[in-house]
Amino acid sequence: MNIAIFGVGAMGMLFGSRLSGLANVTLFGNWPEQLSAVRRRGLVVTHPDGSKSVYCLNVTDDLNTMPPADVALLLVKSYQTSRAARQAANILRPGGIAVTLQNGLGNLEKLAETVGPERAVQGITAQGAAILGPGRLRHAGHGPTYLARLPGKEPQLQRLVDLLNQAGLETHLVDSADSLVWGKLAINAGINPLTALFDVPNGALLHNPTLRAVMTAAARETAEVAAALGITLPYDDPARRVAEVAEATAANYSSMLQDIRRGSPTEIDAICGAVARYGARLGVPTPVNRWLWQRIKRKERTATEKIRV
Repeated sequence: MNIAIFGVGAMGMLFGSRLSGLANVTLFGNWPEQLSAVRRRGLVVTHPDGSKSVYCLNVTDDLNTMPPADVALLLVKSYQTSRAARQAANILRPGGIAVTLQNGLGNLEKLAETVGPERAVQGITAQGAAILGPGRLRHAGHGPTYLARLPGKEPQLQRLVDLLNQAGLETHLVDSADSLVWGKLAINAGINPLTALFDVPNGALLHNPTLRAVMTAAARETAEVAAALGITLPYDDPARRVAEVAEATAANYSSMLQDIRRGSPTEIDAICGAVARYGARLGVPTPVNRWLWQRIKRKERTATEKIRV
């Protein structure tokens, strides 16, 4: 199986490293320092138990060097989805599938517009990873991955599921991923923007009553919007669930905080911004998500200006 992974950040590198010995994997990205480091000395991965491994990976920034893909995995930031979808369409075999495992809403729709709805697959993952520096990755924690069934693509999907499980990445096929996508969205809306605004690890939100209240409110608003769409979250109490995740990942720094520290755009438009937009359309109030959306957009601009200076 030829697998093309779009994205050479934390999640792209995590999936690429685990799949590299089981399939013909090529990672595509535009981060020169990362590509150079991986080419020179491989990818050094620190596992959850503290042990380390080095993986030799095939990485490129030249689409013309990539072989035709049976599977394209999109693991770029949500604001890069349209571009990655166009790139995937250029190398995807006619019978291949393109899978989004990204955060936020709207990624599947962008992917389907480009590769066709008959080849676009919604996925979601609870794996955690963080970049420690070019060529260095920390696998922060294990979590299940889910892929939604797609008519006519059952054999390809089952083969990919089997491969991911063989790679030690627990994966399941589900009839629909909507509940899981919105369930993760509620957690991301509660945790990510607050950690980015206040430059704290996830667990710090539990020890500050004000931050905990805002986290809870953002998660509950997201659940209310989902309910208005007829979507039931995969857990009963969003307040309890977001607190559980913050506690389980207490030492982790969210991807949104890492983006702010680098002076990079965040995925806030596809997380709190998406909740606010859906809420406005459905008549569901989302003041906390809207406030977080606006604050992060301002923080993005300030962080970018500091990096430039």
